[in-house]
Amino acid sequence: MSTPSAPFTDPALIRGPLYGSPERLGQRTNALHRAKIIGADATETIAALAMAAHPAPARVADIGCGRGTTTVRLARQYPTAAIVAVDQSPALLAVVGDRLRAHNRHAHLVQADFHRLPDDVHDLDLAVAAFCLYHSPHPEQALTEIADRLVPGGVLIVTTKSADSYREVDAAIAASGLDPQATSRASLYQSFHTGNAATVLAAAGLVTRRRLDQQHTFRFPDAGHLADYAATNPKYQLLPETTNEPAALAAALHACTPSTPVTTTSTVTYLVTARP
Repeated sequence: MSTPSAPFTDPALIRGPLYGSPERLGQRTNALHRAKIIGADATETIAALAMAAHPAPARVADIGCGRGTTTVRLARQYPTAAIVAVDQSPALLAVVGDRLRAHNRHAHLVQADFHRLPDDVHDLDLAVAAFCLYHSPHPEQALTEIADRLVPGGVLIVTTKSADSYREVDAAIAASGLDPQATSRASLYQSFHTGNAATVLAAAGLVTRRRLDQQHTFRFPDAGHLADYAATNPKYQLLPETTNEPAALAAALHACTPSTPVTTTSTVTYLVTARP
């Protein structure tokens, strides 16, 4: 599968195979959750940071909400708040709506690019942008747009990963011969990551109040589990017959790599910021 040098910022991939339907994102998230052996739950960490920063917001937005895990958690935490969920993908927003209804909550669902938020995203006391800003080639522009929708003193919590996340998986894929260049391509998180997040936030006019860095460790015990994750990773240039069929990828990995588990890490960074 041919991919651009920066697939996480490619608009066609973002609107299409990466997030055009919930299945691929669900597979990727599930594979990582099953593999994690060390590290606090990200959604619970965001919720705790949000409660400490703003215990009673009237309007809360989840920007780049994806499948809505954080949206649902915030809606439960703030039962009287108006909830706004923003994502480019109508398919993912439909999942968010269903999940909220299952908890007897609802949100204003907004299909939008976070570089150009519509007028009905406004007067936010609290906003979250979790694991999404690395999809922007110019994250300071997206952050400036989000900051403009906060009330003065409003809080924005952003979450991202280190640029070297999952490098051991890259090495395993390269060593297998399925994608020898896997370790030489740019990070999926190169536009907004642990190393540059504070600088980008400052450029957008946001004031950082708190920073939390956590190291998460993941162990993929066998080729099948590793394939579940690798098949969803747009960094890898794999043959279509393995990309589209995790069982085929698992068989190829099993034939090419030792049976020992692959253990990898990622630093997750949370920054609590405010509009002056």
